[in-house]
Amino acid sequence: MSLIINEFFIGFCINFILICIFCKIPLMTKGGWISAGILGTILWGCLSWEGWISVVFYLLFGSIVTKVGYKFKKEQGIAEKRGGRRGPENVWGSAATGLFLAMMTKFNPANEVFFKVGFAASFSAKLADTFGSEIGKRFGKDTYLITSLKKVERGTEGGISIEGTLASIFGSIFMAFIMLRLSIISTKYHFIIVMLSGFLATLSESIIGAKFQNKYKLSNELVNAIQTSIASVFAIFALILYSYFLN
Repeated sequence: MSLIINEFFIGFCINFILICIFCKIPLMTKGGWISAGILGTILWGCLSWEGWISVVFYLLFGSIVTKVGYKFKKEQGIAEKRGGRRGPENVWGSAATGLFLAMMTKFNPANEVFFKVGFAASFSAKLADTFGSEIGKRFGKDTYLITSLKKVERGTEGGISIEGTLASIFGSIFMAFIMLRLSIISTKYHFIIVMLSGFLATLSESIIGAKFQNKYKLSNELVNAIQTSIASVFAIFALILYSYFLN
């Protein structure tokens, strides 16, 4: 028990120090930095430094790709608000599912592998979504509604492009690779499951955007939480099937 408390204390101290140093960098709002500190502390306590830094990589590369072509996207009226800075709603919309699964590794350690695969898939999906959306809005030549393949304006909810889809695949692979290198996941089968789950959930998110987001006035943050949850369920279910047939 004392070891667990020490891990959370270490996580708090490291996050507090780093946020004090880097909070002037325009990556997040004040509330976003506070939320990131809470998130980082809990992640360190549950998954140690590996889980913490995996999400740092997600936030870093997600923020970088948001800045790509930002002037053009702003002129088109499709850029992220606040200059791309993340607020608390962005942090929790993207990370709530992953945080829940990280906590479950402590509450139910017998199924730790399943929760870690779900955790990895949730962030694979989110980075895939960010890469696809930001690259697609800037470099996509033609945008099509995923449910009908009719041509639509760039930035349309549920719109996809070849360039954005390729970027999504890359984002999913890249995040799965990070999770593998940090030993959050441990086998090539986990890598494949995480990568595919992340990409498929991103396609599912586009379908939700096309069919339901405007109709039911769903916020982007809620859709993000749904997307990451879909990715985690896909991944855990796939791992259960794989484990069943392997045995």
